[in-house]
Amino acid sequence: MSKLRVHNFTITLDGYATGPGQRMDAPFGDGVDGLHDWMFATRNAREQHEMEGGEEGMDNERVALYTENIGATIMGRNMFGPQRGAWEDHSWSGWWGPNPPYHNDVFVMTHHVRPALVMEGGTTFHFVDDTPEAVLERAVAAAGGRDVLLAGGAKTIQQYLRAGLVDDLHLVVAPLLAGAGERLFDGVGGLPGYEVAEMVSSAAVTHVHLRRR
Repeated sequence: MSKLRVHNFTITLDGYATGPGQRMDAPFGDGVDGLHDWMFATRNAREQHEMEGGEEGMDNERVALYTENIGATIMGRNMFGPQRGAWEDHSWSGWWGPNPPYHNDVFVMTHHVRPALVMEGGTTFHFVDDTPEAVLERAVAAAGGRDVLLAGGAKTIQQYLRAGLVDDLHLVVAPLLAGAGERLFDGVGGLPGYEVAEMVSSAAVTHVHLRRR
């Protein structure tokens, strides 16, 4: 049975996934510089960007889990790009260049649908205006028996947590304080039904694994 999984979703010590003022030249907003440095220092992440070198160890192993047994992906409109509201045109194709790292069907939740976007490497972005449950049903069908990755951002993950649909939540806590922005756990209550399965630290960050009981 397919699971809905969150992996490597990085937040600050005070719980923010982004800072205020997200825009083209600051996709994660202000006040969170270095939030994802831990990831881009690893060998697996550098290989994905066709770069040499990178660190081995715990952080590298967690990055590798990002694609393990994943057959489809769900993300929010704000993760796909910086635009808000109706599309001015369809020229924007994501932050990741012609060959995004997903290599599967990606369902982008938005109130402003557009035609599917086929990219290199097997990634196809589908723009859908539907409930979290309905989008998950489509993603599970596309995954073909494998799991579904819930990539973000914070508000999209919140919707699925409130609905009790997330099976595994792997968070990465970076040693930063943002003070403002989008906090991951705002509006989701006490997360009834979830437990902390693991909490371990590398030299750079702390990895926290929550799973549904």
